[in-house]
Amino acid sequence: MAIAHSTDSHDSIDPRALGDPRNHYPSDEQFYASDRPAHPVLAEDRPRGGGPGIPLRHRGPWATAALLVGIVLLVLMGIALFP
Repeated sequence: MAIAHSTDSHDSIDPRALGDPRNHYPSDEQFYASDRPAHPVLAEDRPRGGGPGIPLRHRGPWATAALLVGIVLLVLMGIALFP
């Protein structure tokens, strides 16, 4: 038994339903333009350049030395307590 296939429609729509308005599909341009604003160019949220900024504050040499000594002590205590 042979099954007849219609090659009129490339969308796999039953040829009897081609006139149905529910089978109307928008083009790619229409589909992707439907949720876009009319003017898609947005203002820059982080402008480049600008005026004088707040200078960064770095830790002093004593804070850095204390941090390093703390790390070394932590490692040494770990070695001493868990040989």
